[in-house]
Amino acid sequence: MSQKILIAGFKHETNTFSACPADLAAFRSRGLYRNGQVADVFRGTRIEIAGFMEACERYGWTPVYGTVGEATPSGPVSRETFETIAGEIVTAAATHPLDGVLLQLHGAMVCEHLDDGEGALLERLRAVLGREIPIAVTLDLHANVTDLMADLANIMVSYRTYPHVDMHEAASEAADILARTLAGEVRPKVTVARGPMIDGVDHGRTTSPGPMREVLESAARFEQEPGVLSVTVNAGFPWADIQDAGPSAVVVGHGDSPRYGEITQALMAEIWESRHRNTVTSVSAAAAMEAVRQAGPGSAPIVLADFADNPGGGGYGDATGLLATMIEADLQDAAFATVFDKEAADICHEAGEGAQVSILLGGKTDPKFGAPIDVRGTVVRLTDGKFILDGPMAKGGKIDMGPSAVLRVGSIEIVVAGGRFQAYDLQYLLHAGIDPAKKSVVAVKSAQHFRAAYAPIARDIIVVDSGGGLTSNDFKTLSYSKVRRPVYPLDMD
Repeated sequence: MSQKILIAGFKHETNTFSACPADLAAFRSRGLYRNGQVADVFRGTRIEIAGFMEACERYGWTPVYGTVGEATPSGPVSRETFETIAGEIVTAAATHPLDGVLLQLHGAMVCEHLDDGEGALLERLRAVLGREIPIAVTLDLHANVTDLMADLANIMVSYRTYPHVDMHEAASEAADILARTLAGEVRPKVTVARGPMIDGVDHGRTTSPGPMREVLESAARFEQEPGVLSVTVNAGFPWADIQDAGPSAVVVGHGDSPRYGEITQALMAEIWESRHRNTVTSVSAAAAMEAVRQAGPGSAPIVLADFADNPGGGGYGDATGLLATMIEADLQDAAFATVFDKEAADICHEAGEGAQVSILLGGKTDPKFGAPIDVRGTVVRLTDGKFILDGPMAKGGKIDMGPSAVLRVGSIEIVVAGGRFQAYDLQYLLHAGIDPAKKSVVAVKSAQHFRAAYAPIARDIIVVDSGGGLTSNDFKTLSYSKVRRPVYPLDMD
């Protein structure tokens, strides 16, 4: 008979310094799918769940679909949300005879009532499955891997790219090891090591030569050793105030061997040695305007990345520092994606296309990151905020920002979004009738992921830290209380 494999997912990257709750509404707005919905939504995409589905076809497995949920990074996951989604996944595991589990996780989920969301979910799965059923998980490259997670998962594979353009490949790798496990060829065991640091390996960037690519090359060499099934490196997520935040090295090996621990320690030593090296430096908003002025007009856009207010790391997405500076500088032929402001988007929809409106824009979640801007502009276009990602990252994924609008202030077209999303795909502008390739300047609320789609059309990229946002890399301004100490860069170097 065909072997039955549970396919499920529960992804959240938790910025514990954020006041935005990760409640059920937050998961529904990004993606919360159950049972038969899962196959319809993910088939043909480049997301992990699709990789799991294709593995079922490849190996003749019968998929059993559990709940798949994901929310935009924000504050801790509410108790109700965790109990609901984790409960549904565990129920699916308990009510079907299973041969294995394929689980899409992030690795940096913190809940209101517990610090290790993934570890708690795996504990509950083990309570109903026992230790004999193999569990394979995929993780984001920015996972904070705990000892509990490593102990309870048989197989653990993280992305190897940032921007994350290899989600599908990570899922396929995890599923292939699961297939070998079910065939009796291997007995996989996870070994993890961390170091005294909450941030490292250039925060995981792989778009240029640097620390992350170097340590991944070392990991690939270790994968050639006997018994080693997979070696991945996590840059960690430093905006989570938990004990085990930070970079880690993970080996999936056949059986027990002290060599696996030696490999993880060697990789962590390499990560430690590279801790001061960064491939990206940020500038102030004023410095970015001066760079744009000096560059002058060109045949391709200059892309400005609003690093400090990146919704992909838990930023509120409505900090106004960069946008206010762009308006003051009277930038010509520019676009901005996106400002999260449901109230402003609703006003634009009520006014209608072509209307002149006066709006207090942005800065509503926490004005200390930039007060609302008093703007007068033209409602150029109204959208339902729905589109499908073009890729390269998460190609085929469905986005629903809610009713949104394009507001032109001066010569800047601003996508005012009804939901909080990181603008890492060209469709955040294209769906609203703005062709970013034809603009002189394009600003995006993103730290790194935007490079996959925007670098090919950019004549230059400027990373801006406007001093407003939850994802600034000045970690000493944050109030850590749970992370292990001493730790770099809070206490050392």
